[in-house]
Amino acid sequence: MSNNRKIILFPNAQRDIGFEMARHVGEMVTKRGRSAVYCPVFEDDTTAHTLPPGIETVAVEDVLAQAEMIITFGGDGTILRAARVATDMDVPILGVNLGGKGFIAELEAEEVELIDKALTDGFGIENRMMLDAEVVRGDNTICRDFALNDIVIKGDNKVIEMVLFGDEQMISRFSGDGAVISTPTGSTAYAMAAGGPIVEPAAQNIIVTPICAHTLEAKSFVLVSDRRVSVEIGYRKHNPAYMSVDGGEHFSIQGGDVINVRKSEKSAKLVRITKRSFYQKVSKKLGERP
Repeated sequence: MSNNRKIILFPNAQRDIGFEMARHVGEMVTKRGRSAVYCPVFEDDTTAHTLPPGIETVAVEDVLAQAEMIITFGGDGTILRAARVATDMDVPILGVNLGGKGFIAELEAEEVELIDKALTDGFGIENRMMLDAEVVRGDNTICRDFALNDIVIKGDNKVIEMVLFGDEQMISRFSGDGAVISTPTGSTAYAMAAGGPIVEPAAQNIIVTPICAHTLEAKSFVLVSDRRVSVEIGYRKHNPAYMSVDGGEHFSIQGGDVINVRKSEKSAKLVRITKRSFYQKVSKKLGERP
């Protein structure tokens, strides 16, 4: 690894209070002859005014071209934010979990000292599949986005009708709260809560999971990655609905809209330091054993 590359420290200001953890890692980075750059995530305007003394920050987009790695401090949502900016530049992401479950994060807070070893001995990279989504209304594509975790299509406090297709072949038709189209990485998030399967994150699959379907026949489908999944929003119930990508802002959709989802050419690069298996992580995070 080149020592003139920058390590981007990407703390969530509401999780890493006073940037205590980020500053500690910043000291590790500088002791190893690297350059540490602080690019915090602010959830709202109030946290934007809580910068501790002596911390200089820059916009993450301004330093990506020189970055060796992004280290995030927060929950999985912080990693998802980092992935949105890092993917196009192939910058790997190392997540330090200061949130809840933290399925995507590599390290827990008490393991942060392992970063020092990674800076000297190197680290592994795991590529994670991503999804592209588009919303088509009539002859026009009105929205395009991409996801590391999932694309959620949901009624806005109302039941909606959906028809699911795989490569233009109907998979399922149902009324319900919505559907989650997820990557294997996202299979342990909303998709799992909706009754979907847990899929090993390095796999290449598209997982389609109905949310509270009003029929016994609507089940999750695990599809190969080269399928094009389409969701057609029904006409009979003109109830308001939205699409949310990786838990982001709601994009309004309406009857007759078609949401197309396919494997993206983008992929997220996640840093691997520990030898902890995915199965061990699932057992610990889901409370099956201490």
